[in-house]
Amino acid sequence: MSHDDFNFEPIKGLPEQLPDGEHILWQGAPDPRRLAREALGVRWVAGYFALLAFWRIGVSSAEMPLGAAIFHGVPFLVLGVVACGILYAIAYVQARSTVYTLTNKRVAMRIGAALTMTLNLPYTWIGNASLDLKPSGHGTLAFELIGETRVSFLMSWPHVRPWHITRTQPALRCIPDAENVARLFAEAAETRISEPRVERISQTDGNAVAAE
Repeated sequence: MSHDDFNFEPIKGLPEQLPDGEHILWQGAPDPRRLAREALGVRWVAGYFALLAFWRIGVSSAEMPLGAAIFHGVPFLVLGVVACGILYAIAYVQARSTVYTLTNKRVAMRIGAALTMTLNLPYTWIGNASLDLKPSGHGTLAFELIGETRVSFLMSWPHVRPWHITRTQPALRCIPDAENVARLFAEAAETRISEPRVERISQTDGNAVAAE
């Protein structure tokens, strides 16, 4: 029997129904293998344990035959495989629990494996966006927030731009077809920001309507 941990969502990836006039342009999630490599550094971990294994073999080979010294490096290789397996499992769980959504008015990010939360980023909060595109077509689209808007780096990790801790930049990490997603975002944000806004203001001689 299948079970959906997020079956309480009225719309996949969103905590509530969309308001009138808002619609979804795109939804996606990180690629687990790319997330493990780029966000969790699985290649660096594998290289570290491989280096330890070669070092141990080199040290042991000075005191015994090479065939016997090789066995001294095996425990490090086993530990490396286990560590990389754990990182891949974390990446898979993170990717499975994540839903990125672009609408015509905002970026929504349902993130978090143990503690799930949804970040809502209206386009009017985003001052700039940067795309880190890989040859495979995968990439990371990061958003630079303006004004007093703040996002916690620790709470949002790994769905943030690396090494931007003081001014955290939420990011759509390791998404496929990233160039097309960036184009959709740019078009939607430009359209949204250029929309005129009408607000009612109060003046001494009565109410007036001003358009921005």
